[in-house]
Amino acid sequence: MQRWPTILGVSVILLAIALLGVVMASSRTKSAGGEADIPVATVKVGDLDLKVHTTGELRASHSMMLSAPQVGGGALQITHLLRTGTPVKKGQIVLEFDPSEQQYKLEQSRSELEQAEQEITKAKSDAAVQAAQDKVALLKARFDVRRAELEVNKNELLSSIDAKKNDLALDEAKRALAQLEQDIKSHTASGQATIELAQEKSNKSRLEMKQAQQNIDKMHVAAPMDGVLAIEKNVDSTGGMFWGGMSLPDYREGDQVRPGNNIARVIDPSDMEMLAKANERERGNIRAGQNAEIQFDALPGQVFHGTVKTVAGMAMKNFWEDATAGSFEVTIQLPNSDSRLRAGLTAEVVVAGDEKKKIAYIPRQAVFLKDGKRVAYVKNGSSFEAREVKIQAESESRAAIEGLKPGTDVALLDPAAPKTQAEAAAAGPSLGGGGK
Repeated sequence: MQRWPTILGVSVILLAIALLGVVMASSRTKSAGGEADIPVATVKVGDLDLKVHTTGELRASHSMMLSAPQVGGGALQITHLLRTGTPVKKGQIVLEFDPSEQQYKLEQSRSELEQAEQEITKAKSDAAVQAAQDKVALLKARFDVRRAELEVNKNELLSSIDAKKNDLALDEAKRALAQLEQDIKSHTASGQATIELAQEKSNKSRLEMKQAQQNIDKMHVAAPMDGVLAIEKNVDSTGGMFWGGMSLPDYREGDQVRPGNNIARVIDPSDMEMLAKANERERGNIRAGQNAEIQFDALPGQVFHGTVKTVAGMAMKNFWEDATAGSFEVTIQLPNSDSRLRAGLTAEVVVAGDEKKKIAYIPRQAVFLKDGKRVAYVKNGSSFEAREVKIQAESESRAAIEGLKPGTDVALLDPAAPKTQAEAAAAGPSLGGGGK
């Protein structure tokens, strides 16, 4: 009976050791199973086609803009506008605006000019009448002075009182003559000022008439060159509010536009080019002179051929784009003109990049970024080892590499990532791998 507690204690200890072993074995099994569940790809040797697939928009290399004239008085109304795609000749009227306001200003200025001309005539007549009156008054004042001088010459024969009266009369006549001469000068200056003021008013009205007539002439906008007309989007149709993805209507007859707004452009259809974008991975596969195939959305089944003209050396990124990487602008020249091509058409573009022969490659999703280096996880038994690789070139789905031997197995998921992350990646892996 005394041995039972000892036996029971030993049994409990042995049972605990067995359970611990089972738990550790289960943990090792799960870990090994997690490594085994990671999909792998094999390093292969073959030809790598570096074609670049992207989208682009057609634009004219040579075009000239047609704008609403810069005139005062507020918004202008379009009364005539040709449609997009209309062939036009240099000097042909393409766009017209309502000239009513400018015509009103022209008539108003003409009326003010006629009034100013009448004021000039009246001012000259008044000046002439005043000059005649001043001339008569001046003759009379001079006569009075002369007569007073003759009376003073008789003072020796007159009494002292009468002589004094004659002297006073002479002084008064001279003062009257001096005052009259001063008044005549004032009359002349005043009359001349009135005439000049009326003439200035006339010149101002004449200038306003000329300006109004020029503005009326600006209401008729002609094509500056031969080409095809392309109507711009009406940026004022939303009342000043605009956000990404909004579709704006083209300008049309009846629209109100602000002076200076761009309404349409005349493009040269014989010189068209495609503007496309390439991401950072594909930038190295594109260079000037490469051939490109273009399929416009508006012309299904038609394949157009072009040549890469330029490739931007600096990446661009818009703040509203979700992608973290920038893009490079690529221009593709279309050598042959086609009357069906219009600026603004969108298309699928395939740039024929170089072709790498007999080169080692792996899927792009097997390349990862770790500590700022490009690595691949090489399978080593039941585990994976990170090895740095050098990327020679990349296509849409493959990466040409240096540093791994053909036949080597590499992980398609990051073995160092948490299990939940690996499961999520396995459910929807993205091209190009992940980063750590």
